[in-house]
This record gives sequence, structure tokens and C-alpha cells, in this order.
Amino acid sequence: MAEAKQQVLGVLASGRGTDLQSIIDAVERGELHATIGVVLSDNPDAFALMRAKNAGIPAICVNRKEYDGREPFEQALIKELEAKGVTLVVLAGFMRILTPLFVRHYKGRILNIHPALLPSFPGAHAHRDVLAYGVKVSGCTIHFVDEGTDSGPIIAQAAVPVLDDDTEDTLGARVLEQEHKLYPQVIEWYCEGRLHIEGRHVRIDK
Repeated sequence: MAEAKQQVLGVLASGRGTDLQSIIDAVERGELHATIGVVLSDNPDAFALMRAKNAGIPAICVNRKEYDGREPFEQALIKELEAKGVTLVVLAGFMRILTPLFVRHYKGRILNIHPALLPSFPGAHAHRDVLAYGVKVSGCTIHFVDEGTDSGPIIAQAAVPVLDDDTEDTLGARVLEQEHKLYPQVIEWYCEGRLHIEGRHVRIDK
């Protein structure tokens, strides 16, 4: 196995920050060899910012409403990430679609987690769409971010059954359990230099 490299993470989150908390916990347990350099949110009320502050991590709101357009907003994000020496951008419930400006700046260095088994059910309402379609299995997907929406090369997936009496909340809770296990593991693989993008495929060194 390649020796783990100390990466500096910049976590972008818009809401509760439960995936962020799983990453913080993995770092504190010594299971994830990385430093969280900054947590950024587009939402001043995001609880993710409080989670970061409680862990002693710089927490900054870059409020989208204060910027005239997506690219000025993303330039502000980049400025904060660069100031903290971020080497890997981790999207953890960040509810903004990034423009090519941002994606190209961090090409091959942005991870996202999506609460469905991509390429099925992309977008912001995955659990609703899963239940409406009637599939029997859902889950979560971790992928590199490209210039499309939830379309980047897939790194890892975890599956959960969809039960007959599921609601968005009950299904979402079971998917979250898998997210919290899988995301820190995939970030550690990245830190160890084990992930290699080959076209649409991601090879994971053993």
C-alpha cells in the first residue's frame, strides 16, 4: 500500500453536516490521515458550521446571496480554499451545482457523495425519486466531480434495500448510515494515493 500523504481537506456543506461529522470523527480516531483546513457553507444557518467550530476547524460562510452570479461566488470559495492550503475539496451535502470554473480549478481533486446509486436518480431529490419509481435497492455513491451533474467517475457505492413502507426520512436514515462509513474510507484511499481515474473508471490500488 502507498504511504498515506497528509492532505488538507476543504469541506463544502449546506445543511446539517452529518457527513462532515463522520469525517471529523474519522480524523480524530486516526482512521483518516488528513487535516480539515476549512469548512465552507453557502448557508449562514447551516449546522455544519457549528460542527466545525466545535471541532476547532475554521468555519466560514460564503453566502451565495451576496454575490452577483455563480462565478463570483465560486471565486470567493476558491479564495478561501487557497488561503487554507486545501488540496482536496470534499462536497458533503453542498446544495449548489459547481460551474466549470470551479471544477477545472480543482480537476481530479473534488469528491462528492450522492444518496442514490448513480447513474440512476441524480439531482437534489434522490430519495423522493427512488420511492416514486419503485426500485427495490438504493444506496449511496461517491464519485469524482466533473462538469456535469452527478456524472463524474464513480469510486465506490453502498447498497441498502428499499422497504415497502419506507418514507423519504426512513430510507434517508439508512442511506446516511452507509454514507458515514464509506465517505471517510474513500477519502483515506485518496490520501493514500490509491485512486486512479482511467476514463470513466476509477481504479483502486489494493
